[in-house]
Amino acid sequence: MVNGRSMTLTLTLTCLYNNLTHNSTAFSTRPSLHNHKPLYQFFSGILKPTIRSFSTTITASGISKTMGSVDSDSVTYLKQQEAAGIDETLMGPLGFSVDQLMELAGLSVATSIYEVYKPGEYSRVLTVCGPGNNGGDGLVAARHLHHFGYKPLVCYPKRTPKTLYAGLVTQLEALSIPFLSVEDLPSDFSKDFDILVDAMFGFSFHGSPRPPFDDLIQRLVSLSNHNQIGQKRPVIVSVDIPSGWHVEEGDVNGTGIKPDLLVSLTAPKLCAKKFGGPHHFLGGRFVPPAIAEKYKLILPPYPGTSMCVRIGKPPQIDISALRENYISPEFHEDQVEADPNNQFRKWFDDALAAGLKEPNAMGLSTVGKDGKPSSRIVLLKGLEKDGFVWYTNYESQKGHELAENPHASLLFHWDGLNRQVRVQGSVQKVSDEESEQYFHSRPRGSQIGAIVSKQSTVVPGRHVLHQQYKELEQKYADGSLIPKPKNWGGYKLVPHLFEFWQGQKSRLHDRLRYVPQEIDGHKVWKIERLAP
Repeated sequence: MVNGRSMTLTLTLTCLYNNLTHNSTAFSTRPSLHNHKPLYQFFSGILKPTIRSFSTTITASGISKTMGSVDSDSVTYLKQQEAAGIDETLMGPLGFSVDQLMELAGLSVATSIYEVYKPGEYSRVLTVCGPGNNGGDGLVAARHLHHFGYKPLVCYPKRTPKTLYAGLVTQLEALSIPFLSVEDLPSDFSKDFDILVDAMFGFSFHGSPRPPFDDLIQRLVSLSNHNQIGQKRPVIVSVDIPSGWHVEEGDVNGTGIKPDLLVSLTAPKLCAKKFGGPHHFLGGRFVPPAIAEKYKLILPPYPGTSMCVRIGKPPQIDISALRENYISPEFHEDQVEADPNNQFRKWFDDALAAGLKEPNAMGLSTVGKDGKPSSRIVLLKGLEKDGFVWYTNYESQKGHELAENPHASLLFHWDGLNRQVRVQGSVQKVSDEESEQYFHSRPRGSQIGAIVSKQSTVVPGRHVLHQQYKELEQKYADGSLIPKPKNWGGYKLVPHLFEFWQGQKSRLHDRLRYVPQEIDGHKVWKIERLAP
């Protein structure tokens, strides 16, 4: 017979195990593996005899905080001993291995870099790896950066002979990622690289860096001088802590590396309070409730499936300085389809294959009798030989404007491919049969929503919509047919003009326009190149 206290502990361990198997984390520097202590010896000292839900973000009192209330000043910063204790616990009673944590750490570093420095402009990456686990994080990051579209190179002067590290090297070599010796490195990093990843030393490093790392650190330090004379320099990314910094006191003499991006792992180390760069991210997704409560951690929640989250506010940016130097294949007249409908289908298929989110999203611009244009995003729901089809409420603003002026413009923007397509033409309603068929192909919730929403009209509050929705949901709970509203249906834009836009370097974009012509009684499309 199990007593109440034992049952509570058993349930608590089960709850923790479920949390462990649905979360992940990463750490930059880990102690060697120790013999695992019995699980109950660890838990008995830090678990309370109650079971409650756990949020990624926990305050000292155990109450979760929202992302908006967590800034760089309220996040928990770890001392060296605390960071080491967390790592030891993870690889002891919690059963994690070094390679698991290293893989998650490297992935977190790579995703953090991608958040700020896109491969289109910052493609050449040099990762400088030290002999320990921080260097291993850098090796993993280089592999992921390759798959993200960067061109990584690796400097790994003091290779660790352990099987784990040899395997990481083999993985990079299989991807033909170059390894450079210290002697192979250029004297001036600013000319050959866009990003420099500092993965030399983590929080467990003691003493002064020895050759060749002392010289490599000084080369990174010297790059800050380029800013003073207005020269462009590579950005510096440090993994967990900037190499050479004191893990708690930071850049003691003010002469150390000044990274542009710091990727803290698990939780920021105390030295990160002295970080003055523009971008600070937290990487890894694994803080079990037992550890969070023991160390009273306050950490921001990770958005969606992301492996990183920004700490603090993003830097203020001059909007006029925002620009992208597009890198795309050239788009030539002799390479395109003669029929723009076929060319559109080709590009649309490319957008689908690239996995872009909602590739059928399109800007719809209409103009009423008052001559004032209005635009909104709608979803393409049909691509026919003679036009583009979407569905909406005929009594909406766009419906009224199309009734007054049956001409419109569509705009597709596929950012991941540096492409846009503009389509202009006349608009007509599709048949009632076609609208009826599509309406009943939609989820029942969307059908009810179409009835509830008197689109573009003023409503006193969201509660009114919810109440009406609930009433209709109950009315049709038996699965009976939901009638299509008479004022709901499809439109088709019949194209009169196409323009295909492909982004290129130095603003010399490709713009090919298709305009209809009649030759010998047949409609053909003339292709014209427009100045960007």
